[in-house]
Amino acid sequence: MINVTQIRVPSLVRIKPGALPRLGLYLARENLEQVLVLASPLPVPVALQARSGLEAQGITAEWLQVDDNSFENAVRLFAAMPRNASAIVGIGGGKALDTAKYVAFLARRPYLAVPTSLSNDGFCSPQSSLTLDGKRRSLPAQLPRGVILDVDVCLGAPKNLWLSGVGDLVSKLTAVTDWKLAFHHNGEPVDDLAALLSDATVYQFLAAPAFDAAGAALLGTALMLNGIAMEICGSSRPASGGEHLISHALDAISARPRLHGLQVGVASYIVSRLQNKQPQTIDTLFQRTGFWQAVADDPFSKREWLEAARLAPGIKDNFYTVLSSRDCLPEIADMIENDPALRNCFVE
Repeated sequence: MINVTQIRVPSLVRIKPGALPRLGLYLARENLEQVLVLASPLPVPVALQARSGLEAQGITAEWLQVDDNSFENAVRLFAAMPRNASAIVGIGGGKALDTAKYVAFLARRPYLAVPTSLSNDGFCSPQSSLTLDGKRRSLPAQLPRGVILDVDVCLGAPKNLWLSGVGDLVSKLTAVTDWKLAFHHNGEPVDDLAALLSDATVYQFLAAPAFDAAGAALLGTALMLNGIAMEICGSSRPASGGEHLISHALDAISARPRLHGLQVGVASYIVSRLQNKQPQTIDTLFQRTGFWQAVADDPFSKREWLEAARLAPGIKDNFYTVLSSRDCLPEIADMIENDPALRNCFVE
């Protein structure tokens, strides 16, 4: 018998220029009159747009700043939440959004995501990335009821954050391939719709990967749909494979971890070569967007990457990827030394 899955997905989606000043209007239409806003430290113009938009619609909002994304801080903010808050609104970058998402999960309140950059797919995923006792953990959460993404605001963030989002997006190609490798190796079920949706988001962006309003809207939509793909299958498989294992290992051992998407993007190219599938597609996209140049401007440590590649297969139990299929370390070492695309990405 075929399993039928019921999931909750965002019903309010606004991905366009000028969305942030209309935040109050969107909340009013959802009958959310009293909210808790958990926000990153925001540029003054961005904060003013959000506050004035809420005030114009008579939305009562208590603002709390999120300075770190620890589990302990999320629990503290949950305890401080006004009892009459009908929803949690997260505004800003990943730390604020992950924290707001988890507070909403604890409080059983609707959550609305208002990302101010496009650095990764976390703003619409069913997990919260928090630290617990100083160690990174992915904790269960819920998809947002609404996603309000102001394209103009995201384009105003540093371009490296946009490039990080590009890197996180292309990782879906290698993640889906690793998922299918796991099916052939040990019979791990593949949810065809989740895999198709995750793949399709990348190709949609590949059609017009420009750093402009249209390109940012495409990237924001693609990253949102990646989160929904994870919700569909109940795991991170459509969005995370061997490339994420390398990045997680880097986070643990690097003296200076970089943006998640920059790490994952480089690792995706390496993993795609190990898989012998689509490295040229990734290379061409990275050249067109300036991704390679951004990495070359602040290159990675060869030593740290080789150590991360050694540790990566053991990072996650029962998670088969191409890194599990053989000893890939000699191949990765050769790529780092000799692949033309990676020539300027690493230093001794």
